[in-house]
Amino acid sequence: MDDLHPGREAPRPPAEPRALDAVDRAILDQLTEDARRSVTTIAENVHISRAHAYNRLARLQADGVITKYTALVDPLKAGLRSSAYVTLKVRQQTWRDLRERLRAIPEVHHIALVGGDFDVIILVRAVDNTDLRRVVFDQLQSMPGVLDTQTFLVFEDLDTR
Repeated sequence: MDDLHPGREAPRPPAEPRALDAVDRAILDQLTEDARRSVTTIAENVHISRAHAYNRLARLQADGVITKYTALVDPLKAGLRSSAYVTLKVRQQTWRDLRERLRAIPEVHHIALVGGDFDVIILVRAVDNTDLRRVVFDQLQSMPGVLDTQTFLVFEDLDTR
């Protein structure tokens, strides 16, 4: 029972994440290379049975290790010719609301809360510089809680995975 709130259960500490073994990591490597790989192919490549691969995949999903399956899109071929990393200095108490506002902007492709000289870094992909300018000046800088922004243009993207 919670001493501060009689009648209410004390909050449980978060469960320790289950350690990943070599098989889990091999399955994750297979999916990172190609998320469309069949379970049969993964099982063959990792040298386990198909049933074992299904069970491992189900556990990795249930444990939140695998959060979703997605396609890696070439931004230039998708018509997104202008990209930038934008850093934000924000009022700390506004982070949760700000996070949801950032998620709602289609041009925002990645959001990270970080430590250092700024609080948040986001990856913005736009059709051109005019569109990028609109996102930075009209949307990001006008958000409640955003104190300052700095924009770093991306000249070339290299995916390392």
